[in-house]
Amino acid sequence: MLETALIAFTTYFATIGPADVAALFAALTPDNTPLERRQMALRGTLIATAILLVFALFGEAALALFGISLPALRTAGGILLLLIAIDMVFGRPSGGTTTTSEENAEAVAKDDISVFPLATPLIAGPGAIGATILLVADAQGDRLLIAVVILVMLAMLLLTFLLMLVATQVQKLLGLTGLHVVSRIVGVLLAALAVQFIFDGLGTSGILS
Repeated sequence: MLETALIAFTTYFATIGPADVAALFAALTPDNTPLERRQMALRGTLIATAILLVFALFGEAALALFGISLPALRTAGGILLLLIAIDMVFGRPSGGTTTTSEENAEAVAKDDISVFPLATPLIAGPGAIGATILLVADAQGDRLLIAVVILVMLAMLLLTFLLMLVATQVQKLLGLTGLHVVSRIVGVLLAALAVQFIFDGLGTSGILS
């Protein structure tokens, strides 16, 4: 159970990126009042939570509907997480965990960013969604482990919300260099987890036997 919690924590910390979300939130809302920022942060977090819970509860059913096996999901999820980890280690923006330059340009012109780009793809992006399906499926129906994954996910979403409330202070405290240092460290851990997911997927697929 502790191992599942640690894996879920590292994976969600990397794919959601609370500090990165807070920094981008501060950059996208410089002209909004504190009340507007709180409201957008709350709406964005609640919408992202709903999105991730849907995939946590019904992701496996969707996989079964399309005939996708657990080994295939582990391998594909591991590759996706590895690509995200590589971008994090080299300090490159990734569409899997953040917005693209085109999406940033569109977001700047919006008065309310709570749905786009805050809820998705900043918080509940492709990386977080893929990680949710992978972590829940990896629990193999164990309700306790699934509950642990969901609780860690909710804790990470709460941390993201709280950091957005103090986004300006976080940005000043860490700075661009500080954010990149944290991102690179987590990226290395995520890369190792991603490779393990790939190994597990290939090992249980029967391809290598």
